[in-house]
This record gives sequence, structure tokens and C-alpha cells, in this order.
Amino acid sequence: MSILSSWRRDVEALLFPPVCAVCGAPLVRGERSFCTFCRATAPLTGFWREAANPVADRFAGLVPIEQASAFLYFRPASRWRQAIHDFKYRARWRLADELGRWYGSELAASGLYGGVEAVVPLPLHPFKQLLRGYNQSSYLAEGIAGALGVPVERRTLRRTRNTSAQALKPHRERAANVAGAFRVRDAAGFAGRHILLVDDVLTTGSTLTAAAEAILAAAPDCRISVAVLAFAGRR
Repeated sequence: MSILSSWRRDVEALLFPPVCAVCGAPLVRGERSFCTFCRATAPLTGFWREAANPVADRFAGLVPIEQASAFLYFRPASRWRQAIHDFKYRARWRLADELGRWYGSELAASGLYGGVEAVVPLPLHPFKQLLRGYNQSSYLAEGIAGALGVPVERRTLRRTRNTSAQALKPHRERAANVAGAFRVRDAAGFAGRHILLVDDVLTTGSTLTAAAEAILAAAPDCRISVAVLAFAGRR
């Protein structure tokens, strides 16, 4: 780093000191994106340590899943919910990468995800990604993959229909909204592999189920696990 770059960074830190993405408190040396207190009190699910958990239950009888977990509870009154909205809708993509690395380190330590060979972010439709400017699940996948030491596969799974937002749909209509919305471009990219499908928030699981169905239709011997950042449900 040049002297000029170092000086510029110091000035920016002085004028715009970094603050915690959850509580807004100033970050101290060694803290990134989240302060120590918010990390310690985060609404973690612990599901990544258990093969049987409420996230895995969402897919039971619908599509075969090897392992499934969520990192955080998506609670209405939690400040963490706002932090998730910030990276999903307000281009704070660095938060997604940071959370992905944190989550990925827990997945690696659990021992349940050691066989994963690639991480696949749930794709947005090209038009929606153009409007938003980025895919938040892709940044989340980058962080998870970095912690697991495996590559990110972005091109094999495509979203072919620009579906309306799932959050605006009643639960009973969500499966129909995303049915047939995904296509596999190259089945060889999934054949015989164990992939980790990554998304941001799980409610009914309809979108991930539709994506998994498309993958298994193209590559029946593919093994699929699921990791979502937040779970909108109770234990």
C-alpha cells in the first residue's frame, strides 16, 4: 500500500468512522462490519450442527436434500433483520460476504458439510439482477465457499422466468409462482457432484425446492445440500 493510499484511508476513517451494521456503534480495531457485542448476541440457530432441524424439515417429502441449515433467525423485532435487508436491497454487499465467511466457518467446523464440492448461489433473473445491480446470494456464496475452500459455480443454474417477489405472495401461492423458473445450462457441471445451494432468507422453501428439482431433473446423481442465511420460522 502506498503512502498516499494509507493516508487517504486514515482520513476516511477519521471523517467516516466505520460503525456496526446492526447497532450502529463505532467499530474498534479488529472488528469488521459487526461489533463484538452484536456478534455475541446474534440470533444464531445452531442448525448447522444438527442433521435433523426445522430447515431440513421444510424439504422433507418434496426433494431429496443431504443437509440443510440456516444461520440466523429472521425475527421481526431484531436489528439483524434490518442488516439483512440492507445487504439484500441497499447494495451493502460487503455484509453478505462477511456473514458468508462467518457462516461458512461454522459449516466447516460442524463436519456435516465436508463433502460439499461447490457452492451454487440461487440466481436472480437477468432483468432483476440488472435492476438491482448485484445478486446478494452470490456474495453470500463467495464468503461461504471461501471458508469451505471450494469454488463458486454461478453459470450452470439459470433463472429463466422473472417471477414476482415471493415475499408479496401468500404462502399457498409461492410454489406455483416459482414452478419451472430454473434451468440447468450444463448438466455435466452438476453430475455426480455434491453442491451447496445458497440463498438469503427461507420462508416456505418453495424457491429452493424449485431450483433443486431443476438440478435433479438434469443431473439425477447430483447430491444437494442447502444453506440459507436466515430462517423465517420457529424451532
